[in-house]
Amino acid sequence: MGRVYNFSAGPAVLPEEVLKEAAAEMLDYNGTGMSVMEMSHRSKAYQEIIETAEKDLRDLMNIPDNYKVLFLQGGASQQFAMIPMNLMKNKVADYIITGQWAKKAFKEAQIYGKARAIASSEDKTFSYIPDCSDLDIDEDADYVYICENNTIYGTKFKTLPNTKGKTLVADVSSCFLSEPVDVSKYGVIYGGVQKNIGPAGVVIVIIREDLITEDTLEGTPTMLKYKIHADNNSLYNTPPAYGIYICGKVFKWLKKMGGLEVMKERNEKKAKVLYDYLDQSKLFKGTVVKEDRSLMNVPFVTGDADLDAKFVKEAKAAGFENLKGHRTVGGMRASIYNAMPLEGVEKLVAFMKKFEEENQ
Repeated sequence: MGRVYNFSAGPAVLPEEVLKEAAAEMLDYNGTGMSVMEMSHRSKAYQEIIETAEKDLRDLMNIPDNYKVLFLQGGASQQFAMIPMNLMKNKVADYIITGQWAKKAFKEAQIYGKARAIASSEDKTFSYIPDCSDLDIDEDADYVYICENNTIYGTKFKTLPNTKGKTLVADVSSCFLSEPVDVSKYGVIYGGVQKNIGPAGVVIVIIREDLITEDTLEGTPTMLKYKIHADNNSLYNTPPAYGIYICGKVFKWLKKMGGLEVMKERNEKKAKVLYDYLDQSKLFKGTVVKEDRSLMNVPFVTGDADLDAKFVKEAKAAGFENLKGHRTVGGMRASIYNAMPLEGVEKLVAFMKKFEEENQ
């Protein structure tokens, strides 16, 4: 069995050369005589791994010096609670609801204070990004929250909301490192790594230092305080050590490829191949308004559930894995993250054309 084209939304495709490097180092990392999986997180060898990973990420994203980089556990979903616990000083936060994950974060925040949904695209099954140029932002809001790229629905904020001076918090799990980003526009930018960066089990939080304080909500567990992790350089407890090691390798790969400008060009090229075909196809159609389309997640349908199922089945047999859409929307979805080669998208489109001819 050769490697398939893996269009999974996450855990997702990783660069092949990173996997080969990790395989070569599995039994003996850098002359230590042991695997990174076996290594103490307090060892000199591991200290170098985590410090280099952070440095490379800072280089890639041009992260300003007044931001901390934290490698944490619990995935993006744990941040749904951690953010209000650490940032809700006035017990008020405004949320923009553009999909399932923003909705879940919003519901979680309601446990801790007055969370308000100030814009939503649920009226049209999250197929667009609402106008966020003049929002009704609460004067007391501690932050404004978005999920920047919506994995399930395939939408992306092309312009950040006008937060009227309030701190912007963004979940970027499915667009992390896919294009250049101005970190200084955010108070917190975070994401689970299992879509575009590494294996499941790590969440990276990039947070402005003034937001890291002792002043958290009463009852906040020690493990859920940003200050604890910031003060201990992500080593307060045993971190997801092997996952961070793989992330570090992906950061090196991204730098070698030319950085985030180059990744954006590559991603735009790949997405264009697929969207151009969907726009002229008589069988398949995309589900997102053109101006809000994601470069990472491309949902599409035939309009016939049986035909959708047939397509997914035949695609799998042809070596195209994980094209079934999320259970909440059905249809199909191709996730074309950084590590998906252009060739994979071209071959998928060729297969879709053939399927269309055979199923007129």
